[in-house]
Amino acid sequence: MPGRCRVALLGTATKDLETTTDIKPQTPSTAMPLSQDPEGHSVVPLFINGTSLPVDSSRIQPVTSSISDSTVHYYATCTTSDCDSACEAAWQAFSGTTLSTGRSGWKRASTNTRRDIIIRVADLFSERQEELIKAQMDETSCQRGWAINNVQLTIGYLREIASCVSNIKGVIPPIDKPDTFAFVFKEPVGPVLVIPPWNAALVLATRAITSAIGAGCSVVLKCSELSPLTHSLIVDIYHQAGLPPGVLNSLQTARENAAEVTEHLIASPHIRKIEFIGSAAVGRIIGATAAKYLKPVLMELGGKGPAIVLDDANLQKAAVLCAKGAALHHGQICFSTERIIVLRSVAEKFQDILKGVMEKEQGGQAVHSGIADKAREILQEAKDHGNEFLVGGPEMAVKNGVKPSIVMIDPKTSKDQLRIVDEETFGPSASLYVVENDVEAISLANSSAYGLNATIHSTNMERALKMGKELEYGQVHVNSISVYTSTTGPQGGVKGSGWGRQNAGWGLEEFVQEKFITYHGKDADVPAA
Repeated sequence: MPGRCRVALLGTATKDLETTTDIKPQTPSTAMPLSQDPEGHSVVPLFINGTSLPVDSSRIQPVTSSISDSTVHYYATCTTSDCDSACEAAWQAFSGTTLSTGRSGWKRASTNTRRDIIIRVADLFSERQEELIKAQMDETSCQRGWAINNVQLTIGYLREIASCVSNIKGVIPPIDKPDTFAFVFKEPVGPVLVIPPWNAALVLATRAITSAIGAGCSVVLKCSELSPLTHSLIVDIYHQAGLPPGVLNSLQTARENAAEVTEHLIASPHIRKIEFIGSAAVGRIIGATAAKYLKPVLMELGGKGPAIVLDDANLQKAAVLCAKGAALHHGQICFSTERIIVLRSVAEKFQDILKGVMEKEQGGQAVHSGIADKAREILQEAKDHGNEFLVGGPEMAVKNGVKPSIVMIDPKTSKDQLRIVDEETFGPSASLYVVENDVEAISLANSSAYGLNATIHSTNMERALKMGKELEYGQVHVNSISVYTSTTGPQGGVKGSGWGRQNAGWGLEEFVQEKFITYHGKDADVPAA
């Protein structure tokens, strides 16, 4: 793996982090960051302290394409000893030498150093975009348009985070005590364990890594076993950009060992915070494990995003956005349009438009057969209970690809009666509800255990904003597709969709903590003996 070996040599020549501002970007690698094991397999290796670890052929697992059922490459699985090495490397790279005048330790790296490396990474993402696109498509079976959009959005996140690095500021609060000075410093929390998902593998992993690194933290990245190469490419590019060894380490493990490996990483005394993006079911486990070891967690979990269509909406536009929000990337997005809530006065007209639009959608393919099977089973249950399908049904349109579907559900149906009412389908489908008025629409939207993204379709701004304030969601978008995010706005969930916020300065603030230091001068009050 030439790119990583070259970076490792560059890193060992750097004696302190202040000099990293003078490191010139390397010529982009034309080879994927894959190693060869003794049997000739192409393997995503473990990467610790600026070096790829040798691959043990007995500890590799395949990554399989759901389109062809063929192995696209392999990944090396880690041991708990590897976890310890990664955490130790992250700690040493973060902490450096106590009271170092040479600026050792990433936590002492200057704003310029952190910002400039992130900007180089953004440039390299542009230069190596075809590698990044191919990796996403090979591993997750996504469509090329989705992969391209992930690259472009990631570049936007990188540049915006870089622009916010110098805005991390402390304060000097007033103190009543005479001849006493107070300072509130914002310091990086320490090494961060990042556990990203596979469904938007590039953008979500890069954003998490970059926010932590930009704040002055080091990172242990636990790559998804479904997209290890995509995640590994991020690490490769960061080191090509001049990131010192140990600041970013990556490892992965097979699903059956994930619980043991994840708890071992969280338990490490060197790990000071965890960021997890994934399902609510796994989020509960991560949260409970983190609480066990008293570690803070930033979590963005699943959603059951509602799209509310009001009687003053542009119905054609609303139908197109609802359909695309449901079908995009086979519905494998936490921001997907899972529920459509329409007022009765326009329901019949809207349904006719929606039916025509949804019939033209291509749902794509799931990352693996288990995802597709679950999505189909949820639709089958709805059909078995007598619910009418406006479009589609519980069938596969293509191999591992569910037919884009809209199923009619009575608003009085509870989540105990049907899974589709409040379970994320991760398929190209949505449930459609007809309600009488705005109040019922808000009540139904808020009845979910989740609170990530919601949309409202209306031409009345005052009405939409008032409704938006009543919705229990982290983001509410008016006249937009539900799969919307902005590099300059906060992103995160409420209720069962997690807590904390990412993007721009909000994301950086997640990885710093306040320290209060006071200086008491000679004329300060002295307590009586």
